[in-house]
Amino acid sequence: MSLILLQSTSLAATIGLPIIIIGALGLLFGLILAIASKVFEVQIDPRVEEIISALPGANCGACGQAGCAGYADQIVHEGEAINKCAPGGAATVALIAKIMGATAGAMQQKVAVIHCSSGGHDNTKWKYNYDGVSSCKAAVNVAGGPNSCSWGCMGLNDCQAACTFDAISIDANGMRVIDYDKCTACGACVKACPRGLIALVPINRNVYIKCSSKEKGPDAKAVCGSTHPCIGCGICSRKCPVQAITITDNLARIDYDKCINCGLCATVCPTKAIQDLLAGCRKKAEIDPEGCIGCTICTKVCPVDAISGELKQLHTVDKDKCIGCEQCVPKCPKKAIEMV
Repeated sequence: MSLILLQSTSLAATIGLPIIIIGALGLLFGLILAIASKVFEVQIDPRVEEIISALPGANCGACGQAGCAGYADQIVHEGEAINKCAPGGAATVALIAKIMGATAGAMQQKVAVIHCSSGGHDNTKWKYNYDGVSSCKAAVNVAGGPNSCSWGCMGLNDCQAACTFDAISIDANGMRVIDYDKCTACGACVKACPRGLIALVPINRNVYIKCSSKEKGPDAKAVCGSTHPCIGCGICSRKCPVQAITITDNLARIDYDKCINCGLCATVCPTKAIQDLLAGCRKKAEIDPEGCIGCTICTKVCPVDAISGELKQLHTVDKDKCIGCEQCVPKCPKKAIEMV
């Protein structure tokens, strides 16, 4: 009996000692970790969490960061600009400015514009019937894409798939239609298009070159089907009253920092490659007969000769010629011209 008790005591000591050692080590390491967490604790600025809450949470990357959390951290710790969140717009900028104690600078709202008017079922010339993966990025690697225009839309809708705001829809002809009320200018569709046909344009500019072809005139017409290709003729550039249009590689391009949204380029384009969303809707200039002194300044700045009148006589506006460019309004020394 004594031998059994002695053996039991010896066994308990053998098993218990390691348990005690392991427990002590666990307690020691836990204490070390607790001390280390206090010593090396990273202080999180509460403003980061506030800004994350203010951001829309789209994680679209329009700000240049991987997501909203990264952008918030950059604002607080790196002094990043607070107006880079396209989906949030001016309202989000105002919230962030309040959190940071800064001034909310002006934010220019933009929308995505597709610089191509082909890619539909009935308005595109096709080289072959593509039956591969339904993706523009995949199709462009098969003999340069199925459409005849090597700069045109292939109509496989990678842009729509990339849009997380449901701002791109497909019409009955298979054409992509952008809803400007839903578009946040996040840039996801811009990155998704393998041919670079989409750009972000200020929402207050409504005149677009609806072509990206760099082919010369006859060649552009040959491959563009029933659409309206830019042939690089340069008429729009020469007629633009503010020199906002240049021709590069047989393609017209609009500098929206200069563009005054007059739409004159669209009226003179021989192939109708320029789209003017405000065609027929612009206000016209009107001269107040009580204020006009007949200085002739307005006649000199009018790009379409819509204003006539002799020196020191009342001037008049030909409403049929007036394109609503507003160039005459700021030039009138008596403020006698308004848009109606």
